[in-house]
Amino acid sequence: MIFMKPNFWQTKNFISLLLLPLTLITFSINILKKFNFKKHFKIKTICIGNLSAGGTGKTSLAVELNELLRDKFKTVFIKKKYSNQKDEYNLLKKRGKIISSKNRTDALKTAEKNFDLAILDDGLQQKNIEYDLKFVCINSSEGFGNNFLLPAGPLRENSNELRNYDIIFINGFKKNQKIKNKIKKIKNSLKVFDAIYEPINLKEHNLKNKFLSFCCIGNPHEFENTLKKFKFKIKEKLIFPDHYNISDEIIENMKDTANKNKLKIITTEKDFLRLTKKQQKGINFLKIKLKIQNISKLKKFLKSNI
Repeated sequence: MIFMKPNFWQTKNFISLLLLPLTLITFSINILKKFNFKKHFKIKTICIGNLSAGGTGKTSLAVELNELLRDKFKTVFIKKKYSNQKDEYNLLKKRGKIISSKNRTDALKTAEKNFDLAILDDGLQQKNIEYDLKFVCINSSEGFGNNFLLPAGPLRENSNELRNYDIIFINGFKKNQKIKNKIKKIKNSLKVFDAIYEPINLKEHNLKNKFLSFCCIGNPHEFENTLKKFKFKIKEKLIFPDHYNISDEIIENMKDTANKNKLKIITTEKDFLRLTKKQQKGINFLKIKLKIQNISKLKKFLKSNI
């Protein structure tokens, strides 16, 4: 699905209230899913998902968990196949083994033949799979938005569903106590971890330069915040819908603008991997990792529960 999150999702306003009756469709679908027969698999499973539509750091967390567990387990990423999400597939493929299928249950059947642990990037709303661990990612800047279900708000399922999951990761630079307070009200015993995005190829970029940035990710503002935090001088920025397929014409216009204004072009690693070899020429990317705070506590939890 290619989309750009609407601004009205962040507040209770005329548009969101007007769409509120349509949330009954999302609510009803979620209720029906709970009656699905749950399938069990021999392979251990960790599912990383979100309650809110759009970028919350799921793929970055999947990569970090794989790094933590690959010495103990023979790990594999599971990613449902979407024609417009080859960027996430390519990113995961660079970090480990991956199985992609239109059906997650088929992918898990394949995985259990050769692997010990499957890390699923997305899939919490697929209720017919019994996951061993279920992790939720929340963007620290946006939280739960207006707390309405789709389409009136960003939520795929009610925020009270958090009580059914194991760990909440709040990803991003903003310190948002409001989110933590809400989580405590839902279930006080829920484990919550903070994580920030940290560049790991910063030395490859000359910060004396001025930059044109572009991205096609679910939460473009987080990329912008990362660039600002690490002192990139952004003079031009272009934001496209999530998973947008950028044409050669757009890339050439972008490069012309950068040349005329003596700007270097920078994007995310995920967006860079979407480009053709020809398009990639003259474009750099910021490679980031998700730095999880209190990592020793997370390691202890994983050791006890997986």
